[in-house]
Amino acid sequence: MTPSGYVFHNRLLASLSAADLSLLRKSLKPIDLPIETVLEKPNQPIEWVYFFESGMASVVAGEGPRIEVGLIGREGMSGMSIVMGDDRSVNSTFMQGSGVGFRIGVKEFVRILHKSDTLRLSLLRYVHVFSTQVAQTAVANGRGKLEARLARWLLMAHDRFSQEAFPFTHRFLAYMLGVRRPGVTVALHFLEGYGLIKATRGLIAVTDRKGLESYADPSYGVPEAEYERLIGRAVVRRVRRGANEKVAAD
Repeated sequence: MTPSGYVFHNRLLASLSAADLSLLRKSLKPIDLPIETVLEKPNQPIEWVYFFESGMASVVAGEGPRIEVGLIGREGMSGMSIVMGDDRSVNSTFMQGSGVGFRIGVKEFVRILHKSDTLRLSLLRYVHVFSTQVAQTAVANGRGKLEARLARWLLMAHDRFSQEAFPFTHRFLAYMLGVRRPGVTVALHFLEGYGLIKATRGLIAVTDRKGLESYADPSYGVPEAEYERLIGRAVVRRVRRGANEKVAAD
């Protein structure tokens, strides 16, 4: 059981009402999530739903040559198929940046969902946001400009990591973007040449966030705006309400 006084860094959990968060809190168990930890396997029953406090998970589609279709960090959760009423996904999900989080068994999670319509609605809103991210990834991939796609991906990773620099190899980025490694190398050098990033062996740092946003594919920002519209405002309301309660108590 998560302590009642624990303040969640996961923005989705932080957006929930006190009553809905209390329902989940009793069953959330802390867990370390090392890099390459497999969270979901394609077409196999999901055992756990994860809420991330740090780190980043990748949702990957396809067999053989695979391609990333979505990212999840401390803004969200895994197990979206469970929220939608299924018990499995056609995609695989694994940690591509180590972190920590909480997990809850699927049977217990479904039981709690059935107890609260407001909790289900809140989580369905996140599923909508993630679906928007997947759709915008398809848009970006279809435009074919690798430098812009890479800039978008780096911004999405930057959003989910607490530090300015994060570890990724050229080979891994090529795998995630579904392109050849030499193409990623050229694209990284291009972005670095404009002073937008700093790439060293296995490590990438964003040095000009605004500049990277200007160069990224226009699909960056669409799911992010949907998140703020549907979920981010709820976090702000909870923070303000908590501050007001503190003032009143004083």
